[in-house]
Amino acid sequence: MTTFIPEITFAVVFLLGNLAMIVWRRRQDDPDTFFFCCIWSLTALFIYLAIRELAIGSFFILIPLLFFGIFLLAYFKEKARLANGLLFNLFLIVFGGYLVYNLFSTGSLIVGGLLAVALVALLLVAAFGIMTLVVFLYWNAAVVIKKESHSLANLLTLLLALFLTVFLIYDYFIAQQLPNWLSSFLSCLPLIMMYFFIVFYNFLTVSVLYQFNHPRYDQDYIIVLGAGLLRGEKVSPLLARRIDKAIEFYRLQQKAKNKAAKLVMSGGQGADEKLSEAAAMAAYALEQGIPQEDIILEDHSTTTLENMRFSKKVMDERSPEGYKVIFSSNNYHIFRGGMFAHQAGLKADGIGAKTALYYLPNAFLREYIAILMMNKRRHLLVVGTILVLTTLFALLNLFVM
Repeated sequence: MTTFIPEITFAVVFLLGNLAMIVWRRRQDDPDTFFFCCIWSLTALFIYLAIRELAIGSFFILIPLLFFGIFLLAYFKEKARLANGLLFNLFLIVFGGYLVYNLFSTGSLIVGGLLAVALVALLLVAAFGIMTLVVFLYWNAAVVIKKESHSLANLLTLLLALFLTVFLIYDYFIAQQLPNWLSSFLSCLPLIMMYFFIVFYNFLTVSVLYQFNHPRYDQDYIIVLGAGLLRGEKVSPLLARRIDKAIEFYRLQQKAKNKAAKLVMSGGQGADEKLSEAAAMAAYALEQGIPQEDIILEDHSTTTLENMRFSKKVMDERSPEGYKVIFSSNNYHIFRGGMFAHQAGLKADGIGAKTALYYLPNAFLREYIAILMMNKRRHLLVVGTILVLTTLFALLNLFVM
């Protein structure tokens, strides 16, 4: 029984700490508990690992802590950076390696359990990964087509499913029949796919991390990013969720600090719209009980970058002494919105409105493609390098080997 004392102690401290965190957060202005429970859980785990390792006279836990510290420094310096996803994933890799060392050094049941869960997850992905992904993408595409418009932007999961299907047919039935030199050249396909998967995984990681924004209740402005109007005059459900999220923060801040932020409705008038998005958004906010004096219109922007730039101009004119600002959009869009805010010179984090679960895969794919286009030269350089190398290898197979 004595051999299990460290594990039992950790379990008790872990559970009591999370319970205390929940009770504490419910008494705060912001009742969110998940983020703070994650922080406590990670802190408790690091303390437990350090104590177990100190008992055997080593302290290699400093290595993953160093990587985690580097990630935190980069993240809090500028949250909306793709490099943050890479840094966090490097930390996870180093931490995973450290857990293996800790298991063999201390025989910890806690560490063994964590590694067992990770191993089972990896085995499931290896066994069913791409096949399951293709089936899921077809199912998701069918749901999106049924519930949304048939625009190209809403068919991304279907297009990806078709591409992966063609690749699997080629890989299982055609690749083995090709001459060596042609197989060598076509090896560029899985290499390019692997590169874009790594980029997507880093993007998805940092997008998820960005959801944990907790702006303080001391904001002067809340920018609401516009979106297309229904029939050119009515706020769409997607846009309504953005406005509702801003109104929710507006009211929570007013309740907590008795300070009313100004809602900056940002969106111009499209060629097929009868009024500006900003005007439609303002009308919707008025219907929700927001006073007219707390609504500001920015009705010239046509892109997210212009949303940020033109809103900044409005706020600079109204508050030349300085101000605090956040922006509201859908949860899948706030990371890219944060990148554009940085480009516009705004120090603003985003708050994300919930999106229907069935639409998230398609939405994140669209955001991913937009992110790729923002750095297309870098990606073209990598793809070009892969093509050159596989072409050279193919020529060696054809003429030398």
